[in-house]
Amino acid sequence: MLTEGILFTDRYQLTMTQLYHRYGLAERTAQFDYTFRSYPDYGSHQAGYCITAGLGPLLDWMGRTWFGPEEREALRAVRTSTGDRLFEESFIDWLRESDGFGAASIWAVPEGRVVHPKTPILTVEAPLAVAQLLETPLLNRLNYATLIATKTSRVIEAAGGAAVLEFGMRRAPDAAANVATRSALIGGAAGSSNFAASHRLGFDSKGTHAHSMVQVFMADAGSELDAFRAYAEVYPDDCLLLVDTIDTLESGIPNAITVFEELRRRGHRPVGVRLDSGDLAHLAVRSAALLDEAGFEDASIVLSSELDELTIWQIRNQILEEAGGYGVDADRLLGRLVYGVGTRLATSHGYPSPDGVFKLVALESPDGGWRPAIKISETPAKVPDPGRKRLWRVYDRRGTATADLITLDDHDPAGRPIRLVHPSYPEVRRMLTAHQVSEVEPIRVQVMDGGRRTSAGAGDIEAARARRARDLARLDPGVRRLVNPHTYHVSLSPELSDLKQDLIAGFKGP
Repeated sequence: MLTEGILFTDRYQLTMTQLYHRYGLAERTAQFDYTFRSYPDYGSHQAGYCITAGLGPLLDWMGRTWFGPEEREALRAVRTSTGDRLFEESFIDWLRESDGFGAASIWAVPEGRVVHPKTPILTVEAPLAVAQLLETPLLNRLNYATLIATKTSRVIEAAGGAAVLEFGMRRAPDAAANVATRSALIGGAAGSSNFAASHRLGFDSKGTHAHSMVQVFMADAGSELDAFRAYAEVYPDDCLLLVDTIDTLESGIPNAITVFEELRRRGHRPVGVRLDSGDLAHLAVRSAALLDEAGFEDASIVLSSELDELTIWQIRNQILEEAGGYGVDADRLLGRLVYGVGTRLATSHGYPSPDGVFKLVALESPDGGWRPAIKISETPAKVPDPGRKRLWRVYDRRGTATADLITLDDHDPAGRPIRLVHPSYPEVRRMLTAHQVSEVEPIRVQVMDGGRRTSAGAGDIEAARARRARDLARLDPGVRRLVNPHTYHVSLSPELSDLKQDLIAGFKGP
């Protein structure tokens, strides 16, 4: 389909590519960097880190995509404002004969790792025309996926180790629901309601029934209890009941307990209940008290309804304050909670559109060397870091990440004092002595080599989940705060900073 292949792009990528072909630039090797400029700011709360995601599906797409007969015919059909063909036949022939993404090499931070603004998360080295054509589909796949993985990670942290389920399929934009599921799993979600995506990714889908099931029995001269009994009969070992169709405490929980007792007498263990409306913290406490009294102390209590990281944090604090008044062990209750997070997760509520960019940073010269490229802006944060580069993570004596350092490609900062320069304000500098540093880690790996996908680009979700857990364990708690997080330092090496400032001065003139 045209909408899923190489023409899933902006028109200007195609017109620029034809221009490169006309002027003999299309085959010149170029490097482009993918970065993002700022963390998500949700208004009342802010992120202090991001979790990278989307690389696996991007590499999958690159492996199967280029210009086939249908795409070439689509280009032939486009006309200029005067009725002439916009794309020349010689350009279309070149596209047909090109190796496409088979000429591309990519270095990237693996999925699941903590990443920060202004760092080259991914670098593409390819013929200029090929790299240019990758810009829009790359941004489309990486930006949204990273947003959802980041949001999920924050929700997981707010949940304090309790399970979080992704329930956002009905509110996600079309097929992006599948991207949201995969990204949420990378971000640490225990599962998703999305059946097909979960199955394809090797995870069990999660969920129970909707209010409509109870309504059907009530409309058909039955009752909530009849509905619960029917569900328990069909799913005796997976019985989780939605208890707020009528009245949670007066009807739903008592009827659920009746059915749970019947299941127990038949040798089955009920899963628990789900609360989807009202004061969820208060209802969780009251429901736990009733379930505990009936001998179902281990029954899960699933909370849903417009949850996000801040709401979950507030729910947990309220439970800590309120539980004792009803004879409920707060810590035990918090440990049996499960959070179903839907709309606010799958839409990255409060920050739905990221500011990831894909910028040219170097171009091969005719003599075989490299020429650094730069874009100058009146906004310092929008000026990309030029040249071929490497990305390092510096850990302090505690083993905690203290800075990400961007250097030129031939520089290795390990084993020496590390000089750090602010990426936008070169007068702001600091130095870390060897005594202050426990480790300097290169955090990018080659995921594609001349069109061949490497083992590092395998896209394994479990590996990505493990990387997220390891990185967060080594991230300062202040950076992980839900509100007003501490600023994590991203710095340039002096050599890269000097190159950047020299290029800016050279283009601006005296």
